[in-house]
Amino acid sequence: MNIRGELRVPGDKSISHRAFMLGSLARGSTTVSGALGSKDVASTRRVLEALGARIEEKGGTWLVTGGDLREPSTVLDAGNSGTTARLVSGICAAIEGVSVMTGDSSLVTRPMGRVMRPLGKMGAQFLARQDRHLPMAVRGGRLTGISYGMDVASAQVKSAIILAGLKAEGSTEVTEPFPSRDHSERMLSYFGATLARGGNSVGLEGPQELEAREVSVPGDPSSAAFPAVWAAATPGSEALIREVCLNPTRIGFIPVLKRMGAVITLENVREVCGEPVGDILVRGAVLQGTIIEGEEIPKLIDEIPILAVAACLAEGRTVVRDASELRVKETDRIKALVEGLASLGAGAEETPDGLVIEGPLKLERGSVRTYSDHRIAMSFHILSRAAGIDVAIDDPGCVDISFPGFFELMETLA
Repeated sequence: MNIRGELRVPGDKSISHRAFMLGSLARGSTTVSGALGSKDVASTRRVLEALGARIEEKGGTWLVTGGDLREPSTVLDAGNSGTTARLVSGICAAIEGVSVMTGDSSLVTRPMGRVMRPLGKMGAQFLARQDRHLPMAVRGGRLTGISYGMDVASAQVKSAIILAGLKAEGSTEVTEPFPSRDHSERMLSYFGATLARGGNSVGLEGPQELEAREVSVPGDPSSAAFPAVWAAATPGSEALIREVCLNPTRIGFIPVLKRMGAVITLENVREVCGEPVGDILVRGAVLQGTIIEGEEIPKLIDEIPILAVAACLAEGRTVVRDASELRVKETDRIKALVEGLASLGAGAEETPDGLVIEGPLKLERGSVRTYSDHRIAMSFHILSRAAGIDVAIDDPGCVDISFPGFFELMETLA
């Protein structure tokens, strides 16, 4: 089914998280407009309030007053948000006293050792279930900067170390094998921090103070990927997605769709609060299979489920490699995708670090288990609409984690 129309997707989740976090660390009052109204971002606000920040909403704009975070008197609940759990760990590492954090049934299965190790080298102490899972206690206080090389590119781990480095004595440097999302670096600079960036490394001298700012949150490119794939994979479609964050580390799905055959242009591009922002115009075509691997994976890791939908509708083989990170997201997304396609009568090959899809797949109506993963739910909904089949999704409410109003907004394009 092809589509025509224009829309605005909700505010960027990554930028929303960071706006509240840096506003809570900064001196003065930060205003945040356009923030995503999702469950994950609400978890971040609640955790920061428990740490002493004052966060109030007035007419759709948030006022954040921080600068003096302290040991919490209650357990910090990160809900389903891995971003909250990992980045706030870096903040708690520098707070004198003990902070205890937990999360929902999904988050407590996700790995935390990757942030515990570098923060422990900086001087924080951790006690966690099985030494790597929430619930987790952090004894924070005086930190010392480190030079840390990461085996796997991860914006969350990098950000946790940098946030701790803000309060640490001396130099902190993080090096990744490939560049990951750089929202933290951009926003820290916008809030007045001095960072050194070069190649795949970022560093700073601590301690540093942040100054309050006005933050305008653009649309989330990960959310924009859903209507973009729908339009790209259905010949005759045209969709204009307005006011989207065009950070190069976030729009890796666009080059993939282009080499598959979609016609995509970026319009009205300008800088807002340190981030490139603009409109995405997508025209559909008969797509061809492709290979997704290597350095581009960190730039589209969250978009692989919806790119798998494009592969289902494309002609030829699509191969995803080097994406083992998908196995430790909200669920094992590789397994969930392959199982979901099987429930619709189609086969996809599961590999240790990705999957192989021979398109176009012959699909039939059926029901899909999402494992309460928002991106799995939205991807299979787009597949159902683009392919014109009925797909029952077991937990449609889970989309509110990142994209409240998703189903209603997609209906405006039909």
